[in-house]
Amino acid sequence: MNTEQLLVFGILAATLVLFVWNRWRYDLVALGALLAVAGLTPTDQVFAGFGHPAVVTVAAVLVLSRGLLNAGVVDTIAQSLGRVGNQPMIQVATLTGVVALCSGFMNNVGALALLMPVAIWMSRQSSRPPSLLLMPLAFGSLLGGTITLIGTPPNIIIAAYRAQTGAPPFGMFEFFPVGIGITLVGVLFISLVGWRLTPKREKQGTPEELFQIGDYISEVRVTEHSKVLGQTLHDLLSLMESESDVTIVGLFRGKQRHMAPSMYAVLQAGDILMVETDPESLKGMIDAAGLELAESGDIGKGDLGADDVSIIEAIVAPESLLLGRTAANLDMRARYGVNVLAVARQGQRVRERLSKIRFNIADILLLQGRTDSLQAALSAWGCLPLAERGLRIGKPRKVFLAAAIFVAALALVAFNLLPAQVALVGAAVVMVLSGLLTLKEAYKSIDWPIIVLLAAMIPVGQALESTGGAQLIADQLLRVARSSSPAETLAILMVGTMLLSNVVNNAAAAILMAPIAIGVAHGMGSSPDPLLMAVAIGSSCAFLTPIGHQSNALVMAPGGYRFGDYWRLGLPLSVLVVGVAVPLIMWFWPL
Repeated sequence: MNTEQLLVFGILAATLVLFVWNRWRYDLVALGALLAVAGLTPTDQVFAGFGHPAVVTVAAVLVLSRGLLNAGVVDTIAQSLGRVGNQPMIQVATLTGVVALCSGFMNNVGALALLMPVAIWMSRQSSRPPSLLLMPLAFGSLLGGTITLIGTPPNIIIAAYRAQTGAPPFGMFEFFPVGIGITLVGVLFISLVGWRLTPKREKQGTPEELFQIGDYISEVRVTEHSKVLGQTLHDLLSLMESESDVTIVGLFRGKQRHMAPSMYAVLQAGDILMVETDPESLKGMIDAAGLELAESGDIGKGDLGADDVSIIEAIVAPESLLLGRTAANLDMRARYGVNVLAVARQGQRVRERLSKIRFNIADILLLQGRTDSLQAALSAWGCLPLAERGLRIGKPRKVFLAAAIFVAALALVAFNLLPAQVALVGAAVVMVLSGLLTLKEAYKSIDWPIIVLLAAMIPVGQALESTGGAQLIADQLLRVARSSSPAETLAILMVGTMLLSNVVNNAAAAILMAPIAIGVAHGMGSSPDPLLMAVAIGSSCAFLTPIGHQSNALVMAPGGYRFGDYWRLGLPLSVLVVGVAVPLIMWFWPL
């Protein structure tokens, strides 16, 4: 082993440790790895990954997914799911099958985000814990991504690596024979047996039980002697001490009812304010502003919504703007017109002061605001609606247009008329020009940390290959392969990739394992296609941990899952995938 190989292995080892540690975000870690191998890469190639066809294709797919969502293509499917009945097996089969189908042609996290509210609504209607439906839904989205070239980033990466062997890149549906096989078997297993292996979190309460906000609602009256008479609600809150935690959820003036009122509403004598706060902060507000408690029954504490004001639940997504920040930091009420009424974490309401809570991935927020403000805020914050009222009803007149643009792009790729990156970027441009999404939405739909991860790790993978490091690992695998059957070799490579994908991003796993697969193929004197296909399947099937994929992380809090819950369904499903995929690969892609 020479000095360059030692250096590359050291950088990769440190990178993998930092990925697993998760102290720094994976795109920052990947950039650090890229800079570390810069001396082993030609100067003009260090940042070449940002123009790599795989990176461009992934970005285009994310934009197209947003266009399909805006047009209501997935919503149209989702709206029909409420009629499948209350049998858990039928619900699991329907949800898992639909999300798998959608994930084959769009971003799987996007498909999961659209169907997760449906799953939660179905579980509540059936009086069952959502844990029975959400893990199968997440795993279904991973399975469906293996069906086509654009279903998941690892497939796009593997297609690009195939081009390095002198063969043309994998086409749009060349993943289909193996992908559809493991998807059908996987969905069947989850529907018949797998959902029974998910934990039944009976204590996962309904929204009313989880967010008992009525216990925190008080009513105060503005009198003729109040210090804030003639001033605004913003002025009222400015009088409060920094430690106070008060949310104004309603203003009542005579017969007029203003829910989630403007912070610049001027207070008049006789106004009654509905506030959510703790007793200590309530006393501080009354003393500071010269208010008085309203008589019990002056106003009702029932629905905090109104005709144009909604109460919804939303989940903090992995790349949300809210992560590590507080409601006070973001000035949510003044900037977005939205009140945060409560926060739940791991199935339990967080009892800290709302203004002091630092938001984590998968926190569930109870939000109040005007309907249009809530939609804008969720988009800006990177949060996903959970309650059924959060489902956006698409515009049917645009469903056909969006589908036509998307199918045309797929056809151009499938018939080799245009490279995937050209056809898909062209379709994204057409969607913007046709008004299916704005240019701002197009840019916001791109998961930039994933793009940076891909662009940075591709040169790192090339450094592993150019220094001979990949061949060194391949030689060790070849020693095992000489005493094993071809099927065992494929299984070893697939299982190794699966294990790596459960602790690092699946795209990074594909980038690191693809050169090794090519090296093993060269050593065996066989086609690299079956080995690359094994890496593609292995990197897409991270079922053992919540950190293996964003889909797994998103369902963790709503389902009330713990870290160790995933292997209960994930382990048998992983074994099943290997058992089905290896024979299919050998049949359609012989060594």
